[in-house]
Amino acid sequence: MAQLVLRRGYAVEQKRVRKEPYRPAAMFLGCLRWVFCYNKSKNKIGDGENAWAGWVQRWAWLGGAGDAPVVPAGAPRQRSTPTRGKAGWDMTELYERVQESAAYIRQHWPHTPVAAIVLGTGLGSLASDISAQVVLPYDQIPHFPRSTAPSHKGQLVCGTLGGRPILAMEGRFHYYEGYTLQQITFPVRVFKALGASALLLTNAAGGLNPRFRKGDLMLIEDHINLMGDNPLIGPNDERLGERFPDMSQAYDRALRDRLQKLALEERIPLHGGVFVALAGPSLETAAEYRFLRTIGADAVGMSTVPEVIVAVHARLPVAALSVITDMCLPDALSPVSLPDILQVAQQAEPLLRRLITRLVTTLPAETAVSSPASDTSKS
Repeated sequence: MAQLVLRRGYAVEQKRVRKEPYRPAAMFLGCLRWVFCYNKSKNKIGDGENAWAGWVQRWAWLGGAGDAPVVPAGAPRQRSTPTRGKAGWDMTELYERVQESAAYIRQHWPHTPVAAIVLGTGLGSLASDISAQVVLPYDQIPHFPRSTAPSHKGQLVCGTLGGRPILAMEGRFHYYEGYTLQQITFPVRVFKALGASALLLTNAAGGLNPRFRKGDLMLIEDHINLMGDNPLIGPNDERLGERFPDMSQAYDRALRDRLQKLALEERIPLHGGVFVALAGPSLETAAEYRFLRTIGADAVGMSTVPEVIVAVHARLPVAALSVITDMCLPDALSPVSLPDILQVAQQAEPLLRRLITRLVTTLPAETAVSSPASDTSKS
């Protein structure tokens, strides 16, 4: 095949330069021009729209399919209208899948949760504080992905915490696992369909702020999305949320104020800061840490931001807490391993459990909507 392309490319280039002596560069350039720009219908090199016609014909011919239908010279290129999001579901399908998942969970646990909690890396022990009534493995819930990250059990715990009905995800989904952001955030939409009035997210994060120490808790006040994607890309379904959700107050102020007050009462040190999300799974270089700190980030991780975007889109008030499991100071950087991260997360978890338990017990049946991002009246 390669020899055939080279021979045809050389022939095309020789015709163009009126049979000049053999030149390797001419053969190479002719090969490229023949593959991408040759218009068989005119038996000459084309340009513009003619080049598109030649491109279609040549690649069809190389694939063994014979000559492709000739595209008339000057014909406009046909572009299909996008109908699907990046997960391969159009928004109508997404809405229907959400309803199917919610119906399945209701069959096994017919309650309205006060809140839904997502437990991050090394933070799954909080589930032991829940009086579990039903535990549903993700692979049994329609359309749920499977959690493949270490320390993530991959099950939905349905029960009560502090006497209040809640849902808790023991393990989340990550972009680096190969899922799309639409799939990663699918449970958030299911929680909204089940009537949850708040979403509480937790994660293990690297500390960029030199004032932080390993084991500290950080209340996320804002975020920076550097994952290179957005879960809302694609046609929008107004039943799920508005086309352009406002992110000026992505993290619900009422929930943040309540968490800060409870931290003071419990004498739990609680920093506030900006969380930056990257795709992973590789950790960042010293130069990347320096850049992230320069643009205003206090902690870095590989999750949380997609769920927050979808929660805002769904008008579901959200708060998020990070456990600082390692320090990412570019001038004092040392290697870190997953066992180290898990150990620090487990040591800090008792404080996180106390704070979340107190928060759940103070949540009203209908969580107050305080931010523009959560205002259902906003067009």
